[in-house]
Amino acid sequence: MLAWLRSWHISLYQIIESFLERDMTVDSLTALSTFALLAMRGNNSREDQRSKISKREFKSDIRRSLRVSYIKNTTITDSSNETMASTVKAQLEYIEDANKDDSTTSAARIDPGLRVLEPPEWIAALSPEERVEIEFKLKRKIDLRLLPMVILMYIMNYLDRNNIAAARLAGMEEDLNLVGDQYQTCVSILFVGYLLMQIPSNLFLNKIGKPAMYLPGAMMIWGVISAATAGTQNFAGLLVCRFFLGFVEAAYFPGCLYYLSCWYTRKELGLRTALLYSGSLISGAFSGLIAAGITGGMDGVHGLLAWRWLFIIEGSVTVVIAATAYFILPNFPRTTAWLTDRERELAVWRLEEDVGMDDWVDSHQQTFKHGLKLAFTDIKTYVLVLILFGIVSAASVTNFFPTVVATLKYNRIQSLLLTAPPYVLALFTSMFNAWHADKTGERFLHVVIPLCFAFVAFILAATTTTLAPRYLAMMLMVPGCYTGFVVALAWISNTLPRPPAKRAVALAFINAVSNASSIYSSYMYPSSAGPRYVVAMSVNCGMIFMAMCSALALRMMLVKLNKKLDRGEAVDGAVNEGTVAAGQRGFRYKV
Repeated sequence: MLAWLRSWHISLYQIIESFLERDMTVDSLTALSTFALLAMRGNNSREDQRSKISKREFKSDIRRSLRVSYIKNTTITDSSNETMASTVKAQLEYIEDANKDDSTTSAARIDPGLRVLEPPEWIAALSPEERVEIEFKLKRKIDLRLLPMVILMYIMNYLDRNNIAAARLAGMEEDLNLVGDQYQTCVSILFVGYLLMQIPSNLFLNKIGKPAMYLPGAMMIWGVISAATAGTQNFAGLLVCRFFLGFVEAAYFPGCLYYLSCWYTRKELGLRTALLYSGSLISGAFSGLIAAGITGGMDGVHGLLAWRWLFIIEGSVTVVIAATAYFILPNFPRTTAWLTDRERELAVWRLEEDVGMDDWVDSHQQTFKHGLKLAFTDIKTYVLVLILFGIVSAASVTNFFPTVVATLKYNRIQSLLLTAPPYVLALFTSMFNAWHADKTGERFLHVVIPLCFAFVAFILAATTTTLAPRYLAMMLMVPGCYTGFVVALAWISNTLPRPPAKRAVALAFINAVSNASSIYSSYMYPSSAGPRYVVAMSVNCGMIFMAMCSALALRMMLVKLNKKLDRGEAVDGAVNEGTVAAGQRGFRYKV
């Protein structure tokens, strides 16, 4: 088993390196320090500032900026900084004079304890070329430590969740005497538990700050539940196992999205999210092959039917991988021990430079209430919900994909084997689309164009029973949904980047609501509706159309907000509860 895990880890290393080497041309992320920011402001007259925004707004803006850049007590000894220091002092004197006139301002509004937002000296001294080279090496080190394991964990997460479809073809439905909609109910009940646990789980993870312990722990529990499913003897037992499997599995995917966003900048998240989600595609590709092997070779071994062995084997492998992950995964950049001191400094500074702060904070921004309030009062959260809900609802066809493929009238083993090619194609299209989205910084078209292919595929599947066009539709519907989905996932963290508690709630909430669609979609694929499944395919078309319209609405909103940032205006939710300083440091929404 250990040899198998080692070979998996090495193979994933090689796959990830081949994709990530394309990212070598990422622009340098060096940005102006707080000194430069204030110095540029000092070069403008008061009249120029007042021409852009009112005096009251200007003072409020400066006070908010000072929360991350208060440097009144900072000693500057470098002679090259004397001019800048005098400019900063003059600017601070102006702010203090202005504050005296504002009766609503108190000394408590400015927290001198917050650290200066400026890079460590050795980072500031690097040339752009040196910075790119050093940062590239750091990213490779982080990638090769994190990504192979989180991908392998997600492969098992998806495999344990969806192996019920293969178990159905292997005879589970007949063995447990499931009748009517009982099988569909067992599929949908998983997503009830999945929905209930996601937000509390992500908030708890954000609070304890121990993803290296929490995620493997959850994985070990769901592995045990998955293996225990083999012992069920009736509908009630299967229903209970599926509910608690969803309840525990809910911790992983939104938790892992949050975890990755604590290590990577917004520009890097698209490809990494795609690499993570490749686990589900690899799982989809190999689940049919694994099920075919077990069904053909282990049926009746030790008196157990093949579908029971399917749950036992896959659940046991999950437990072993979870134990291994506990010793491999780190927590956060600021607290990890396997980076050198300079690597830790650079890893933390990359996040600060990206949006104004890193994720290891001990302020009110870590509280449950604060994260909930910020996430649920931001209109962008609900637009993202519509995008993801539409895509996931249409992609729920994968929960019944072996059943849909079986309408091609091949035998059981052949049907399981035919489920693999669409997932293999989706793996490559998702990787390329996410890589290109990160390279260009564009999000909207990288979400919508793949959805257009899915839209056509669902229409084709509903209107023909001819073998070639139907399998072509199946080859397009899976890549079409998943290729757009992975970029949409990265768009969440791009659009709601900070503070971390808000991002944790938003990721969990959006993922939970979007997966709620699987509760009703499970009833849209009864065997009697085959082979065309007209109702299901029509609903899928409608959901895809809703997702595309919502993506267009989000793009229009973000373009408008970016124009406000260009003008130096305050934008709620831009970063750290809406500071103008964020826009002046170069923060812009990804559109």
